[in-house]
Amino acid sequence: MLTSFGRPIHAVVIGASGGIGAALADQLAVDPGVKLVTRFSRPALDLEDPASIAAAAASLSMPPDLVICATGLLHAAGARPERALKELEAGWLARNFAVNAIGPALVAQAFLPLMPREGRSVFAALSARVGSISDNGIGGWHGYRASKAALNQFIRTISIENARRAPEGLVIALHPGTVDTGLSKPFQKMAKMLITPEECAAHLLAVIDARTPADNGRLFDWQGLEVAP
Repeated sequence: MLTSFGRPIHAVVIGASGGIGAALADQLAVDPGVKLVTRFSRPALDLEDPASIAAAAASLSMPPDLVICATGLLHAAGARPERALKELEAGWLARNFAVNAIGPALVAQAFLPLMPREGRSVFAALSARVGSISDNGIGGWHGYRASKAALNQFIRTISIENARRAPEGLVIALHPGTVDTGLSKPFQKMAKMLITPEECAAHLLAVIDARTPADNGRLFDWQGLEVAP
């Protein structure tokens, strides 16, 4: 149960048709601390279509207190994470950045101005541990790593600006772990631990609830531990 807001909140989940997004929205919908859950997914909100992001924000019936961008791109038809430099392809790299970094930044651009200036508010985006530059010891997955690192920098930079308008507002990134969803399906054999979307959602909501203004702009994993940049 979300208790840190101190009031019934309006929660918005972007990517609510995905495994993690759906689990987050479902758990928020039965949380006594949540009065309204608004769900967005493609085609109504497409991270590669800036106009759809702006239109989704404009359609809200009331200001959001919690916005979670539960989206990400790791593989697609005919495209997988690169294992070597020779596999880099400009179009696939651009799409990684469009979905994993630029899209969430544009969501923040559209939704953050609608969030309260006073009192607690949280904007959270799903990132990944592999976006950590200091934690990269094995290489590979060039586009996914680089785009998530870019997202982490967006989160940090946006958090500084947002703190000026909303001192109690938080902008954070979250690493969900390896979750049993379509995104991770081809790579689950490499995982040390595989959790269900429902387990992941419960952990992430607990992490969100425990964060304070001192955590602004940082990346936390599903256990609440900070991931180094």
